[in-house]
Amino acid sequence: MMKQPFIIAEIGINHNGDLKIAKDLIDWAAQAGADAVKFQKRTVEKVYTKEELDRYRESPWGTTNREQKMGLEFGKTEYDEIDAYCKGKNIQWFASAWDIDSQIFLRQYNLKYNKVASAMLTNMELLNAIAEEKRYTYISTGMSSFEEIDAAVDVFRKADCPFELMHCNSTYPMKNEDANLAMIAILRERYHCLVGYSGHETGRIVSFAAAALGATSIERHITLDRSMYGSDQPASLEVTDFYKLVKDIRALPAIIGTGEKTLSEAEMAVRKKLRGC
Repeated sequence: MMKQPFIIAEIGINHNGDLKIAKDLIDWAAQAGADAVKFQKRTVEKVYTKEELDRYRESPWGTTNREQKMGLEFGKTEYDEIDAYCKGKNIQWFASAWDIDSQIFLRQYNLKYNKVASAMLTNMELLNAIAEEKRYTYISTGMSSFEEIDAAVDVFRKADCPFELMHCNSTYPMKNEDANLAMIAILRERYHCLVGYSGHETGRIVSFAAAALGATSIERHITLDRSMYGSDQPASLEVTDFYKLVKDIRALPAIIGTGEKTLSEAEMAVRKKLRGC
């Protein structure tokens, strides 16, 4: 019987710096039956250059890129509340850190999982900091070559840190025809590890197909409304669609079946009616 994939509702920065929105998204993820919610953590002044942060950018928080990035970032007060709230909802949470300071910040919560974002896959210093924790780590492989994935896998294997690769296409939103889900089997064969799928498409069919092809984890961005402010919103599933996706994926083991050729009582009744035996 097929094993249920681990389903991750990526909140990321779709909370727009609003703790109430974050809690609403946690509520939806828990109600849908997701296994975990995921956030993103950055030390803004270290991830981005001063020139980049000073660049003009209109947002709900001001007119510079710095104001936009800082407006989207949660700190200790918010994550303390998120930690308690997720425990109350009986759902795991974790985050993808974009710098070492953020990874160290996350350690205080003793999270069960880590995540390497596709953008960070070649940051060897960060990968080593994550791998030394020896927590189960999901590694997204978007916009990466085999050689880059080889190097990342080597870090985790040398550290004896359990991991799972995630096939990913890092376009936002991704066109269905760019999904290339055949990579799930290719990654599994090349690296002899579990392989999940992290999707940035607008609909549900690609993620459902990935689960049917044996992806051991499914990660999707979720949002209350795709028209909300934010670069990730267009590549997200609205919570009602996420709810439907989880329901469909949870039905897959029964749909896939055991592979044994058997005749059910219902089919035998039809056989008797149509064949007379």
